[in-house]
Order: sequence, then C-alpha cells, then structure tokens
Amino acid sequence: MDLRVPRIRPRALKVWRRNILVWRKLITPSLLINFGEPFLYLLGLGFGLGVFIGDMAGLPYLTFLASGIVASSAMNTASFEGMYSVYTRMVPQRTYGSMLATPLDVDDIIAGEMLWCATKSTISAAAILLVASLLGAVLSYAAVLVVPIAFVIGLCFAGPAIVMSAFSKSYDFFNYYFTLFITPMFILCGVFYPIDSLPAALQSFVQVLPLTHAVALVRPLVADQVLVDTGLHLGVLLIYAAVSYYLAVILVRRRLIV
Repeated sequence: MDLRVPRIRPRALKVWRRNILVWRKLITPSLLINFGEPFLYLLGLGFGLGVFIGDMAGLPYLTFLASGIVASSAMNTASFEGMYSVYTRMVPQRTYGSMLATPLDVDDIIAGEMLWCATKSTISAAAILLVASLLGAVLSYAAVLVVPIAFVIGLCFAGPAIVMSAFSKSYDFFNYYFTLFITPMFILCGVFYPIDSLPAALQSFVQVLPLTHAVALVRPLVADQVLVDTGLHLGVLLIYAAVSYYLAVILVRRRLIV
C-alpha cells in the first residue's frame, strides 16, 4: 500500500474545472435536489412547528433552525457528491482511469474532488441562506461570512465521503454511512435544538462530531451573536478534512493502481 503523504498541486484545479463544466449541464436538477429538502424544513418546521415553540435558546425558532439547516445542507451536499458522484466517476464511468493516463495522479484527482465538493456545499449553503434571509430568519449582515465557512464545512465532509467511495462495492454501501454517521449528526448536533438539552454523556459525545462545530460557527453569524471558540471549531473541521484527505488518497491509490 502506498502511504506517501499526498501532494497538493495546481493540477487539482483541472479536475475541479472539469466537474464544473459537467455540472453546468445538470445545474437545474442538481440545485433542486440540494435546495428543495432544506427549503421544506424551513417552511414546515420553521413556520409550522415554530408557532408552537416560539423562541429557542433566546432566538426565534425560524432563525435557530435556519442556521442549523444551512450547516447541515453543506454537510449533506458534500457527502452526496463525495459518495455517489465520486463513486460513479471512479467505477461505472471509469473517468479516473482516463485521468490517470494524463499527467494527473490520484493526489490531484482527490484534491480536485474535495475542492469541488466544497464548492457545491458553498453553493447549496448560500442558496439556503438567501431563502432564510427572504423569510426574515437572518438577523445580521455578518451572515455573509457563512459562505466561506460553508466551504470549510464542505472540505470537512468531502474526505470521509470519498473514503466511503474507495471502500464501496456498490451504491447500496452508502446507506451504512448515512444511517450510522450522517443521520445521527443531523439529529443530535444542534440543528433542531440546543445540544445542552441532551444527557451529559451524549453532550460530550457530540463534541467530537464535526457538524456540532459547523453549527457552532454558522449560528452566531446568522443570529447576530458573538462567535466563541472560533479557532477550536475551525480547527476540528480542518483536522477532519486533512486526515480524511490523506486516507482517501491512500485508499483510492490502492483501488486504482495495481
């Protein structure tokens, strides 16, 4: 197994650009998929359930929910792209095999894919943020800083998703990842309610999950609150991104290079 530390080179941008050119042809259904479900959460829960909840953690429930949905949308977009799209290019379409016949190597391909996953996460989060603004859920102009943070969130979740793609033998394998990793984070990491309402042991557990830190960065910016422990939250997301990038490169090398 090739355990060399991956190189990050400008050539990765060629992979990123290739994905943009392909995505332009599919932009409408892609945006509907990434945008539709979070929009329904905002409408159905933010307004419907929000009438009965009122305020949560000192915020209107629509604002509380919108900030969590923005962060989770970035997570979901990167995860879907890093699994389904990457697996399609790696196995059924054999796009990576063609790329490896050029000066690109696995390091470049995976770096380009992670950049693309993060870019799609940013687009998705920005769209949800715009809708939340139109619905009156955004309380501060500082919310524009959510856009670069969404890029970091995308990087964080792209790597683990690509790792799953490197292991997978079929699309069905991804159900394990969503059931055991993505769904628990979506429910437990502060999207719908404050994590301090959880039992103490569970509060400690969710602190190691990346979505907790993503929400902690996004919510204060949307709700006009002071960011605290910014370095810690960003550090956790970047550590997840760096470690998973390394693992993804090693595993894809093993799968593609005999």
